[in-house]
Amino acid sequence: MPLKELERIAAVNRFLKLEISKEKELQEIVALAAQICDTPTALITLIDADTQHIKFKTGFALSKTSRKEAFCDHVVRQQETLIVSDASQDSRFAGNPLVLNGPRIRFYAGVPLLTGDGQALGSLCVIDQKPRELSVLQVQMLQGLSKQVIQLLEFDTSLKVLKEQYVAARNAEIKLRSFFESETSCHLLIGKNMEILAYNKALEAFVWNMYQVKILPEMKVTDYINKAYTADFLANYQLALSGQPVKLERRLDYPDRTIWWYFSFDPARNDDGTIIGVSYNATDVTQLMLERQKSADQQNFLNAIAWSQSHELRRPVASVMGLMNVIKEADYQAEKEELLLMENAIGELDQRVRHIIALAEGKGYTGR
Repeated sequence: MPLKELERIAAVNRFLKLEISKEKELQEIVALAAQICDTPTALITLIDADTQHIKFKTGFALSKTSRKEAFCDHVVRQQETLIVSDASQDSRFAGNPLVLNGPRIRFYAGVPLLTGDGQALGSLCVIDQKPRELSVLQVQMLQGLSKQVIQLLEFDTSLKVLKEQYVAARNAEIKLRSFFESETSCHLLIGKNMEILAYNKALEAFVWNMYQVKILPEMKVTDYINKAYTADFLANYQLALSGQPVKLERRLDYPDRTIWWYFSFDPARNDDGTIIGVSYNATDVTQLMLERQKSADQQNFLNAIAWSQSHELRRPVASVMGLMNVIKEADYQAEKEELLLMENAIGELDQRVRHIIALAEGKGYTGR
């Protein structure tokens, strides 16, 4: 099947699935077409790959026919007005079941329903059971009515697309806002002139609690920045505005506490990639920094123990072991001097052990 026909069928299927809001108007057009052309029957049809769907009608019993039998298929293929004065005398239609049997079509006039992009969906047609002709004015009016039909159908299509786009945009906004507000981090969108464009509740609450300032759109962001951080903030803002993201950790002191922050400054871009401002995010990482410090202290403690084990403990242990060898060689008969030396070595060993215990208890380590 040619690509053009596949595209046409896809367009027809979109209209077949369409929830039509202008049914009354389309039915009125069908009735008006029959009245203008003085025929008992008028139809609005849509033709897909195999079937002629009769969407609106007057004076016609069938709701669909095969495409092969449809007069309107010739209109779709030619994409121009078709007038058959007497189908029983026309070689194209004389053997058609719609001519030989009910509804026994004799006269047919159809105008293609052409979309804005040139797809022929079907036809607006009039039918009679006796041969006849149409005047030039009647044909022109039928052609004018066909344009109204396609305008009404495309209106509903556009309306459907707009509704889908609105729902999608609304859902995306809800999801984004939900994510934005569920974050405990402070988020802020800053314009190119330092004005506030958007912010989340976490930032709003923090600024109020810290400075008793209520954030409002279009405020200058400098109205509530920690004064000790203003210069660095502005420098990082300018870097992000120029297209360079900035990430850093910084400790800031406030009247009632100290907070470690993880800051990020990222260029904010619109759909075509133009930078329209800066996306600023601040996450409280104080607990993380405390954990890091705790981990560092623990590592220092382990290093001190390792040094003590390899240096300080080794000397008195070696002394005790040497004295024990001397005593052993004397058949365990020790002189006073040897016992005093052993006592000193044991005392030194005890002192080093106490140092390690004190270090473990957080009392500090004063010497090696």
